[in-house]
Amino acid sequence: MLAAKPTIFPVGFLIRTQKQHSDLVGNLLSCAHFTGPPIFNDLDNMTQNSKPLWLTLVSWAQKLLVKSKLIPTDPVADLNINQQDTIAYVLKTDSLSDKIALSHVCAKLGLPDPYAKLTVKDLSAPRVVATEGAKPLFGKRRDNQEFLSSFQELLALHRSDPNLDVKLVPVGLFWGRKPGKEGDNMSSAMIERESPSWLRKFFMLLFLGRRNFVQFSQPVSLRYMADQHGTDESIAHKLSRVARVHFGRQRRVVTGPSLPRREQMIDALMRSDNIQNAIKEEAQSKNISEDKARQRAYEYLDEVAAGYSDNLVRVADHILTWLWNKLYRGIQITGADRVRQLAHDGHEVVFVPCHRSHMDYLLLSYLLYYQGMVPPHIAAGINLNFWPAGPIFRKGGAFFIRRSFAGNKLYTAIFKEYLDTLFAKGYSVEYFCEGGRSRTGRLLAPKTGMIAMTMQSMMRGTERPITFVPVYLGYDHVMEVATYHKELRGKKKEKESVWQVLGAIRKLRNYGQCYVNFGKPITIHQFLNQQVPDWRKDAGPQGDQKPSWLTPAVNKLANQIMRHINDAAAISPAPLTSLTLLASEQNAMERSQLESQLELYLQLLRKSEYSQHSTVPEMSGAELLQQALDLNKFEVTQDQLGEIISLTEQSAITMTYYRNNILHLLLMPALLASLVTHHKPKAREDLVALAMQFVPMLRAELFFNPECADAYLNRILDAMVELGLLRENKLIKASPDAANQLRLLASVAQETLQRYGILFNMLVHHPGIDRASLEKESQLLAKRLGSLNGISAPEFFDKKLYGNLTIRLKEFGFFDEDSPLIAQTCDTINSLLSDSVLQSIEQSLTPNS
Repeated sequence: MLAAKPTIFPVGFLIRTQKQHSDLVGNLLSCAHFTGPPIFNDLDNMTQNSKPLWLTLVSWAQKLLVKSKLIPTDPVADLNINQQDTIAYVLKTDSLSDKIALSHVCAKLGLPDPYAKLTVKDLSAPRVVATEGAKPLFGKRRDNQEFLSSFQELLALHRSDPNLDVKLVPVGLFWGRKPGKEGDNMSSAMIERESPSWLRKFFMLLFLGRRNFVQFSQPVSLRYMADQHGTDESIAHKLSRVARVHFGRQRRVVTGPSLPRREQMIDALMRSDNIQNAIKEEAQSKNISEDKARQRAYEYLDEVAAGYSDNLVRVADHILTWLWNKLYRGIQITGADRVRQLAHDGHEVVFVPCHRSHMDYLLLSYLLYYQGMVPPHIAAGINLNFWPAGPIFRKGGAFFIRRSFAGNKLYTAIFKEYLDTLFAKGYSVEYFCEGGRSRTGRLLAPKTGMIAMTMQSMMRGTERPITFVPVYLGYDHVMEVATYHKELRGKKKEKESVWQVLGAIRKLRNYGQCYVNFGKPITIHQFLNQQVPDWRKDAGPQGDQKPSWLTPAVNKLANQIMRHINDAAAISPAPLTSLTLLASEQNAMERSQLESQLELYLQLLRKSEYSQHSTVPEMSGAELLQQALDLNKFEVTQDQLGEIISLTEQSAITMTYYRNNILHLLLMPALLASLVTHHKPKAREDLVALAMQFVPMLRAELFFNPECADAYLNRILDAMVELGLLRENKLIKASPDAANQLRLLASVAQETLQRYGILFNMLVHHPGIDRASLEKESQLLAKRLGSLNGISAPEFFDKKLYGNLTIRLKEFGFFDEDSPLIAQTCDTINSLLSDSVLQSIEQSLTPNS
């Protein structure tokens, strides 16, 4: 089963001038949110065709003022709203302007008009019900009992008709999303009120009409409620109460908690007991005065603390919209509904994306904003705190972190206290577990410092559950790739500066699409309940809990996060086309052959499903190839027999980065193809047993998820048989009709097998080799093998890769004493290598033979 259909995020929103707003002031002043004469309070009795002239004029005027943005961007598809159902809407407030805005949105979505009343037999009920009345300019709000009667009328319809099933769709409308600050000033109170009077609502329409967000929620079946709980007045009370709670939570998710002023937050942190104790300890350990230690602490806090500004976010909205239109044809999003639900349920959300590019934090914050969530506070490297980017990032929610805290107890205490405060106040947080951008396109080994501090913060008593949300970010083009390859060849990393930013802007062009997939969340206390059932006895309000189980648990959690990131990978044109061409001879294929191979991979990925969170595009191989060619990354040449698609020597190096983004999704099918093509026909269980030998390496290197690995292998074999690649009759063997396609699939694993061959043959020939020698000798052998076999992938020669792989395999118990695993695995790997490659390895390891 494939993951839910991704949302294609539209980039580009209409912006009108302030003059156009002010021209319509007079038209809306008296009816933006009016609650006076009966004519305005009896709109629910109208049908769409019987709207009075004044309502038509007001609706037209508001349409010019207001631009609504939908959450989610396609609610009908994302929330499974059936346009043929009998639908009623639930609003928080009985507001004319809200109903008009909803009416315009429903017309675009093909949903029933809010003003079209519901009629069953001799009974009628309003299409819109509210939980409370609008606040009048003077006097008291209308009695909520009046609005409770609307729920009762809908329930009465169900009593009269047992076949009726009205779907209640809660809809929240937000005019601006300013969270407010502790101690708001008069201007914000005038505009940003949760329950404004009609006068305040007029100003909100005037100044925030272009920032109207309309959030639809999952439909609720009134028939189910009536059948399960009855239709009396008590059920209407419950429905109204549940709706009020829902809208309260929804507002918190959309606008976020009140923001403290940065100076006040720093002052409050400086007075906290933990920082006061750290200051005293700093003064004693460094033999300095407490005043000097206090000044140092203040400087650390000033260096770290964010200064989130909604004003900057509004400006950034327009700038980033222009930027995404300049860069991308579209943004595909999958799984945002799960994250919204977590925030709605009160979870403290920690976003942990992979790190491909500096675009990552801009893109994720922007998308979260338009998915109805507050942009997170982002842990940014201190290297980005340069003018003017540093102050801008800080106002966008970035808090800056040093690369290492080692030995600096005062800085560590301050950072922990700041992180605790973010969690306590309910701000979502984002940080990159890899510590830096991947230079190869693969996930890097996780840095566990931030994860450990987050777990310790939870143990110190954070009231809300803390949940990690892994995020896969994929691009058809990453601007920094050329720089990454220079760094892998030994060039020193350039320090970030304003000139780099200007240079990047000057080179902007259309880079295809990007993909944002939210993976399976991990709630910390649930994780600990499974791993360390008695963890609570070590929890407490103090800040330095370091029980013996903490480090192993953090390491396991970090690796699980990385696996969940890879589980949410997105197949897209550039990476899949690159993977296919890089596995072919001379990195070139006839167009028809390439289209056929791409079609095979798409079908194989759909049928075998690596993970329910990964996504495979619903297109043919030919369509995918055309989208890849539109990116101008591949060479297209024509001869008398047709078109040839190829990679130049330089572009082949570049495209390894994109291949590595998705390599883990096709590596196990490629290994199975290698086993079938290099071995005699085998029974299914024997073939699976051989493939299982590679699970520890894939788990160590590519964060392969080992859970139910044998079931996954059997799904792949089933798919390969169904697609005609294999034949199974007691034994599994290659199909002669698909020998070429099977060979090309097997070639996808060749570079990986050669690296494993280097590593395991080195370990077999030199069992006592130390890590430094292993890295050095493996790199030398990899360079020779690369020269002989035309391998240009930068990671193939990365000496750290071999050492890190060995360390991870050791953590998994692969190198236990007297274990035959190394020799057995080495034999299996050698059986899949070509004679020339195996001979090169053997000669290099035994030069005197």
